[in-house]
Amino acid sequence: MRISIKDLQKMKKAGLKIPMLTAYDYTTAQILEKSKIPIILVGDSLGQVILGYESTIPVTLNEMIYHAKTVVRATKTTHIVVDLPFLSYQTNNSDAIKNAGKILKETGAQSVKLEGGKEITSTINYLINRGIPVMGHIGLTPQSVHQQGGYGIQGKTAKNAQKIIDDASYLEDSGAYGIVLESIPSQIAKIITDKLSIPTIGIGSGVYCDGQVQVFHDLVGLFDDFKPKHAKRYLELSKLIQESTMNYIDEVNKGEFPSNKESFFITCLLYTSDAADE
Repeated sequence: MRISIKDLQKMKKAGLKIPMLTAYDYTTAQILEKSKIPIILVGDSLGQVILGYESTIPVTLNEMIYHAKTVVRATKTTHIVVDLPFLSYQTNNSDAIKNAGKILKETGAQSVKLEGGKEITSTINYLINRGIPVMGHIGLTPQSVHQQGGYGIQGKTAKNAQKIIDDASYLEDSGAYGIVLESIPSQIAKIITDKLSIPTIGIGSGVYCDGQVQVFHDLVGLFDDFKPKHAKRYLELSKLIQESTMNYIDEVNKGEFPSNKESFFITCLLYTSDAADE
């Protein structure tokens, strides 16, 4: 049985933290579930760390579905939430329900995540009233990177901070089961977390959130193009992979790999012509 949105909300009420990580493939998701992660985000950040785009904006619905399928197949108990990509829900409610429904039907995921505040509350409410659980996302919203002028901290002025606080309440009132707070001051995140009855999941928003989310590739040092300030590296996996690859190349060039240990042999009983006649 998978962790449900009710389970996640109960974790907040019980004062339990909610760790969340991204995954975009079968193998990673399998490892994360074995590590007892309660919730995995199949984020449109795959556009940068998997597909090599400059931002999340080019990511398509089909790309999200393809990767989400692999994550769902790898897991049995973890809650899987999938990002709705840019312009798959902002156009109208008809597109939103069609695309969100397509994700849930074709991937087996349990919920979707949308970016935005008050301006998308009618869409969230529309989806929820038709049986699709929605997680919100405010603060820095990467799909609006050009509008926001880059990937900087949001809520630094009193006016902007108040807007984020208000947006959080609007999202809760619209029926969102949780909200990602990205790149906002810790004090603002604390105000929101204390105010809401639904979980807040922080990324670059301090320790006061009910949970934390990180991009898996940042966590293990697998993505070298950019290192966010909010990311802590628990492993330098990129360096380990490079070292392993160089060792492999060296052993192949020297004729040391494969050794007898990695090779297969057969034992043949050879007969002479005389023995065969007998």
